[in-house]
Amino acid sequence: MVAMRTVLIVDDHPSFRANARALLEAEGYEVVREAADCASAVDCACALQPDLVLLDVQLPDGSGLDVAERLCARNGQHPHIVLVSSRDRGDYGPLVEASGALGFIPKAELSGDTLAALLE
Repeated sequence: MVAMRTVLIVDDHPSFRANARALLEAEGYEVVREAADCASAVDCACALQPDLVLLDVQLPDGSGLDVAERLCARNGQHPHIVLVSSRDRGDYGPLVEASGALGFIPKAELSGDTLAALLE
């Protein structure tokens, strides 16, 4: 079990958010909010200051890559950001690293172990 960390889940699919919430809470994380688009993601991250943002790359109003860059560019401390997508990491090439995100996990591979490996 991981130390308690607060998490913001950002994805436009309610079923993925529900599954991710259940998985993360079972692993000891506290999900403080869910968001479905870029604008809400930025607002929630700034207001709640979670330790971790689980962020979908493809959102209805823009790219999670852009959200990651925006959050990482803020002065002061920013959350750890883990990008997720139903597509493969190779589809995004070096964009993941350039965004400032900690890493990338395909949605089908999201687990406590894969997340913990990125956070070590």
